Amino acid sequence: MTAERKALTSFLLALCLLSQPGQAATNAPAKPKPAEKATESPAKGKDEAPAKPAAPEKEKEKPAPSKPAAPEKEKSAPADNGKMQDGTKPAEKPDATEKEPEEPSAESEDEAAAEREEANGGTAVARPVTSDPVQVYGWREWVHIGNLEMKLAAKLDTGALTSSIHAEEKELFERDGKKWVRFIVTDPGEKNSPRTRIEAPLVRIAHIKEPGGKSEAREVVRLNFTIGERKLRADFTLNNRSNMLSPVLIGRTTIKEIGWVDPGRAYLADQKIMR
Repeated sequence: MTAERKALTSFLLALCLLSQPGQAATNAPAKPKPAEKATESPAKGKDEAPAKPAAPEKEKEKPAPSKPAAPEKEKSAPADNGKMQDGTKPAEKPDATEKEPEEPSAESEDEAAAEREEANGGTAVARPVTSDPVQVYGWREWVHIGNLEMKLAAKLDTGALTSSIHAEEKELFERDGKKWVRFIVTDPGEKNSPRTRIEAPLVRIAHIKEPGGKSEAREVVRLNFTIGERKLRADFTLNNRSNMLSPVLIGRTTIKEIGWVDPGRAYLADQKIMR
């Protein structure tokens, strides 16, 4: 029995020895499991990584849209100013230059708009009153136009902006590349009034609104004239004043340069009344 027990114990010991290295082998691969988890964790990190760079992708999109658009507009602006990108001019420019020389020396003026502007300016800024003596004129005075010997009756009208003179047989012509006007000055109210032809440079074209509402274009010339002992130079519109009492009208643009007007009396210039 002892021999059998010894054989059993030796057999059991052999089994134990054989079983221990097997357990060690089985336990050995179990240890690298954390390494597998470590490999799994970076894999999860890779899955989460693309979510983080989404923010920089949006940041890259922000500066892109608006900034390049500005230089494109700046490049197109000079083309509108008359020069193409190639340095050539568009075909529309010559049309504009062809229209300009139609009236080189004449300017268009709206008389009604000028009166409104003057009225607004007059109410905003008042002229200071001085103690200097000012001559008083009547509502009607005699004037001499240029070097003409004949005298014409002139109405001093503060309701008119620009002065006016009766003109007949108006004719536009050019002299030294500038526009001039040739016309006849006379008094249509006098039967034997002399007729004198005058030539003067064209200053501008004024648009006068008639009582009926229509706008009439009138030539404007600058003439020398004498009232009393005062020699002045003013702009006159050339008009048909045959249906008016006075062939000449002096507007307030000129009246404010000569003095005051007494609406109750006439022909005061030679009396030299001072106020």
